[in-house]
Amino acid sequence: MIQDTLNNFARYEVLSPRFSKAFEFLRAVDGTLAPGRHEIDGDDVFALVQKYSTKPMDGALFEAHRKFIDVQYVHSGRETILWAPLAAMKELTKAYDETTDAALWRLVPELTPLHLSAGLFAILFPEDAHAPCVEWEKPEEVFKVVVKVAVVTA
Repeated sequence: MIQDTLNNFARYEVLSPRFSKAFEFLRAVDGTLAPGRHEIDGDDVFALVQKYSTKPMDGALFEAHRKFIDVQYVHSGRETILWAPLAAMKELTKAYDETTDAALWRLVPELTPLHLSAGLFAILFPEDAHAPCVEWEKPEEVFKVVVKVAVVTA
């Protein structure tokens, strides 16, 4: 897991050409994109634009992905993403579904809250269980872009 400001994008572009494309897209986000999927590089890199109200921690579930790395960027608003290592997950609530590339678990006490406000992002790898869209002090409207970066397999 990585949390940083978009101003430091150059540190992460070197991870792979796919990250370079992801950050190029994020640097152009101005808050006017329509919600939904936006193509960047076919199924290797694409963006999911979201507008929503953050929710209380009660009822939140951890999710984790196998095929994609999430780059979750908050353009406006504030939210908390709960994080824990995948190895700490104990109670599976939904088995891995290949079509949604996600499995779900109940929250565990050993979690770390990541507070994201405008201009911040988190990179969440397959070993990072995370529960996004959680309130940070109070409910808030959020405009967020999640860039899905395909995991490179050898």
